[in-house]
Amino acid sequence: MMPLALSILDAGVTLSMLCAIAGLVFAFFLIKAITSRSAGNERMREIAGAIEEGAKAYLHRQVVTISAIAAVIFILLFIFKDAATAIGFLIGAFCSLAAGYIGMRIAVLANVRTTQAASSARTAALRVAFNGGAVTGLLVVGLALLAVGIFYTVAGKMIGNDAAIRSLVGLALGSSLISVFARLGGGIYTKAADVGADLVGKIESNLDEDDPRNPATIADNVGDNVGDCAGMAADVFETYAVSLIGAILIGALTIATDPAAVIYPFVLGGISVLGAIVGILFVNMSDLKPGMALMGAVGSSALVSAVLFWPATHMMFPNGVAVAGIARSANALYAAALIGLVLTGLVVLITNYYTSTAYRPVRKIAKASETGHATNIIAGLAIGSHATALPVVFIGLSILLSYHFAGLYGIAIAVMSMLSMAGIIISLDAFGPITDNAGGIAVMSNLPKEVRGVTDDLDAVGNTMKAVTKGYAIASAGLAALVLFGSYVEELRAHYAASGRAYSFDFSLNDPKVIIGLFIGGLLPFMFTAFSMDAVGKAAGAVVREVRRQLTAKPGILRGEDTPEYGTCVDIVTKAALREMIIPALLPLIFVIGVAAIKPLGPVVLGGLLVGTIVTGLFVAISMTSSGGAWDNAKKYIEEGNLGGKGSFAHAASVTGDTVGDPYKDTAGPAINPMIKVVNIVAILIIPMFF
Repeated sequence: MMPLALSILDAGVTLSMLCAIAGLVFAFFLIKAITSRSAGNERMREIAGAIEEGAKAYLHRQVVTISAIAAVIFILLFIFKDAATAIGFLIGAFCSLAAGYIGMRIAVLANVRTTQAASSARTAALRVAFNGGAVTGLLVVGLALLAVGIFYTVAGKMIGNDAAIRSLVGLALGSSLISVFARLGGGIYTKAADVGADLVGKIESNLDEDDPRNPATIADNVGDNVGDCAGMAADVFETYAVSLIGAILIGALTIATDPAAVIYPFVLGGISVLGAIVGILFVNMSDLKPGMALMGAVGSSALVSAVLFWPATHMMFPNGVAVAGIARSANALYAAALIGLVLTGLVVLITNYYTSTAYRPVRKIAKASETGHATNIIAGLAIGSHATALPVVFIGLSILLSYHFAGLYGIAIAVMSMLSMAGIIISLDAFGPITDNAGGIAVMSNLPKEVRGVTDDLDAVGNTMKAVTKGYAIASAGLAALVLFGSYVEELRAHYAASGRAYSFDFSLNDPKVIIGLFIGGLLPFMFTAFSMDAVGKAAGAVVREVRRQLTAKPGILRGEDTPEYGTCVDIVTKAALREMIIPALLPLIFVIGVAAIKPLGPVVLGGLLVGTIVTGLFVAISMTSSGGAWDNAKKYIEEGNLGGKGSFAHAASVTGDTVGDPYKDTAGPAINPMIKVVNIVAILIIPMFF
């Protein structure tokens, strides 16, 4: 790799960081707008405070647990790798944790204000909830751009640009590993509480959603914040940072003679912050229905990015660039960037179709509920499998086209373009748990049914948005992991050249070692999700037993004469989540290091493992998140008065489906996204240690 020209480095990275700062400033104004709104009456503030305290207590314990593991990894990297990589790991880990905390903190400020806004107008509630999510989106993207940009700039001046680029892999590992813990821990927490609350509250005691007589209600609402807000924020931070670093690494490894190739991903990320701001303004000025307004925000954000990418690309590459010895024009690179934007739109539309109450798949599950619990489950599983087809087709087509335009670097640019939309996409995701919490606060505060009607409508849209963003995250993870696999191959080639050995690996399917690696890698997502689902089942069982104990010991709870012990359920799921998340979170490390350490297997088997994990992980994650989202909204569709409405046989069956789908869509499925990237990043890092 050739040293980078400082003028290009300063201009490109500085531009991206200025855009990130602009996003942070805009987020600050959104926070001021949210906090200036009324937080409702004393009862509403009391409930919101209990949710906030529970979320903060969980995150504090999680930080303590994760910090101990991170400290061990930091020491190992410092000893066996180098100081810069170890420091990058710490920065990535810290920023991922910070992103999670920010996501939770903003959500608990917005939830009660959304409830109060729903008392006056649906549009007002939509804007408060969306702006709460938008703050998280802008802060996460801004934090990722600043973290990578500052580390890159400072490390480049201290140890040289070549070493700085390689040290960025440490930052990627820190963000990915912490993201796995945050996703798993938060997912186990929220779904254990949710499933436990539903099984005893809805099915056994015939209580409504978020009924204050249910001892697990507060734990359920806390879970929305630590899982869907904190976990998702850490996940998107990781996805964004790793995709940016992957594109930088590919640019440095494959186009070493042109420094613009390394800086271009920064520029794309910076420009899209401006697109996210336009999307946020669109929602705040629109009078469209909630679903249409949110989809319009994605479209307007993508349009702004597409327009601005054109001059930026031609300014960065006025004479084109040579990729793997083949001349590529600026138009070709721009086309690769457009592919990422188009794929984002397609994934959003496809996932929306399979998980929205407005379309046939969800209504098919609801209809199946009329004939029983089993037929509901069968229909939901089938919809999840159907939902994998179109995304995978378009992902494959995107890989083919972006590779045609600019080789492996073209795929990296498509990934970065796709992830540059994270600012607006995470705004949609955080919207869901905020509206869910708002509905819970409305019920527990005994507000009029009309208020809950508004929050339920928004929550149904939020369920679809959460499914949409999970589909987006896993689709981008599949592309990003392919880029990281390319980085693994290039790093392996460079390592062998540096050590004076001939590089002879071609990862051909004729080699049995590649097939062995594919099998091992293909197994990992199934083992990972098995442990994740087991964890939710164990923790949910503990919640069920506790809720039953309380209702038996204090019969007055159901009559409204006694107050449930909410804190006991919160404590149970907190301890269970932190205990159960460790084994599945460490599985990626165990698999990769185990294969690398067994000499007869070597780098070829490890390469096969990486591809196997990507392929099966993509299918498992899409099917799980789609099934879960569809099950949830099938229940919502029936609760709207269709097919017998609440209390009907179909409704009881839909509650069962929703309960099964909870760990699918909010624990196991989404956590595959960071897990895939951990596998690839660890493989890159250990090349000098084992090969």
